[in-house]
Amino acid sequence: MIYELRTYTVRPGTVGEMVKAASTISRDIRGDNFGKLEGYWITEIGPLNQVMHMWSYADLNERTRLRAELSKNPRWTGEYIPAIRPLLVRQEVRLLNAIIPPVAPATNKGNIYEFRNYRAKPLGGVKQWLDLITGVMPEREKYSKIVGLWHTDSGQPNEVCHIWAYPDLNARAAARGGAMKDPAWLEFLGKGTQLLEEMHSTIMLPAPHSPLQ
Repeated sequence: MIYELRTYTVRPGTVGEMVKAASTISRDIRGDNFGKLEGYWITEIGPLNQVMHMWSYADLNERTRLRAELSKNPRWTGEYIPAIRPLLVRQEVRLLNAIIPPVAPATNKGNIYEFRNYRAKPLGGVKQWLDLITGVMPEREKYSKIVGLWHTDSGQPNEVCHIWAYPDLNARAAARGGAMKDPAWLEFLGKGTQLLEEMHSTIMLPAPHSPLQ
């Protein structure tokens, strides 16, 4: 599987319009026939005025074929694109390979999501970091469950991305506080942070039409 994470920055005050167009016009046209929608979120803390949506495809060839078919759909070009074009400021696309494919939270309702993207040192940093975190994941998941873990294939080289879900920000603080007292997690941090150049975190809220809630 290949995962595509699209981040759209929109004009201030227009996130609602963007989500409305995506949840009505786009979903009616696309369904899951042009790639499967895995999640759709609105950024809440971190970069603002953004929506992030993730799609999955069997492989890159399927993605290319389905996006070509979508671009010929008259409703897509005649209804959806004109609706969102005036709202857009910038688009970013990441193509991701899953280390841990998306898993819905135990309670798939009313969650907040945290998107964390790390830039690792070139020439081996990503693999070393992934080896470390997958080894310690059973210990980390004692405090909260991961939604998914990926490394970026294109768009942002030397990058890993992971998504976590929490019932609320207090639960996030409690989970992270607990992990910070765990010897195995502290050992991972001591090794893993040496492999990283940058770390970013964004708190997101699921849009009403997101499969992950």
